[in-house]
Amino acid sequence: MTKEMLEAFATLENEKGIKQEIIVDAIKAALVAAYKKNYNQAQNVEVDFDERKGNFKVMAIKTVVDEVQDARLEVSLKEALEINKAYEVGDEIKFEVTPKDFGRISAQTAKQVIMQRLREAERNHIVSEYSQYQDELVTGVVERHDNRFVYVMIDKVEAVMPRGDQMPNEVYNPQDKIRVLVTKVGNDTKGAQIVVSRTAPDMVKRLFEQEVPEVYDGTVQIVSVAREAGDRTKIAVKSDDPNIDPVGTCVGPKGARVQNVVNELGGENIDIVKYEDDPADFIANALNPVEVIAAQFGEDEDEKSALVIVPDYQLSLAIGKKGQNVRLAARLTGYKIDIRPESQVEFVDEDNGNDENVGDENPTNNEE
Repeated sequence: MTKEMLEAFATLENEKGIKQEIIVDAIKAALVAAYKKNYNQAQNVEVDFDERKGNFKVMAIKTVVDEVQDARLEVSLKEALEINKAYEVGDEIKFEVTPKDFGRISAQTAKQVIMQRLREAERNHIVSEYSQYQDELVTGVVERHDNRFVYVMIDKVEAVMPRGDQMPNEVYNPQDKIRVLVTKVGNDTKGAQIVVSRTAPDMVKRLFEQEVPEVYDGTVQIVSVAREAGDRTKIAVKSDDPNIDPVGTCVGPKGARVQNVVNELGGENIDIVKYEDDPADFIANALNPVEVIAAQFGEDEDEKSALVIVPDYQLSLAIGKKGQNVRLAARLTGYKIDIRPESQVEFVDEDNGNDENVGDENPTNNEE
């Protein structure tokens, strides 16, 4: 190795921020392994680097002993004293054992280590730069797609959108500009990886933050989001300011704000409901536009279950198509909701110890 290697180290440090000592230490470790493998050596060796010449030398480390048992690991006291009279039994001495053709191996090994460090530096740079976009919306350009992923270029970095994060009603063509939510920034065996999504519930939240200044500044808070991407979403909102209507604020004048979010999501229906501290009121709002007659809660607080009574003629509306309405309401509120029609419930006097008794007819159960 020559001064060209030293120049390469300096360039890497200046342009990529990889310090020379880090590269040199990695090359040393790789050369020790290469020496033992290529020269069938098992002795105790290390590699030294001559910073002035840019050369690597293989040094065998031997322990000074009275009587040598293994010449690969030991050197006699007599021989040690010929080198330096200060040596004593137990001291370690380095002997250069660099093979004549080791320059070729060291150059090849150094190249491999440098390329590996470059890839690691690039991965770390990507992770460091894009970690700030975790859980944020970014705009990217569709590059290509296969059976598993849609590949999206964000600036000069390729992100992946897994099948489960792709909208079922969208087709992604090369050069399409799309807004996506960054859900993961990290390293894997293949390098830095950025995972993005268009189906994550937080994407709806971020879109409202962009469309509604009151959401962005925290005047209106999005408490929870329940989403079946491409079809329907429910969001619960609240405001600590009594003069602000959180639902109307998110809907916007003539529905303009919510419509912009709907358009971005390809026509996905969005229900905005008001959050209430009272779980019965919150569940009633979540099932909107259904009229809730009563809600009875289970005794087990950890289970968080609710029996909800609705008019017979609104039973189907409460359940929704394929159970979607009650399913989303359950996710939004965090309660397991069982919908019952009014005709199946017999109300009795509170003196009997119960607010309502369920009749003998088969109930209609709708669980999350």
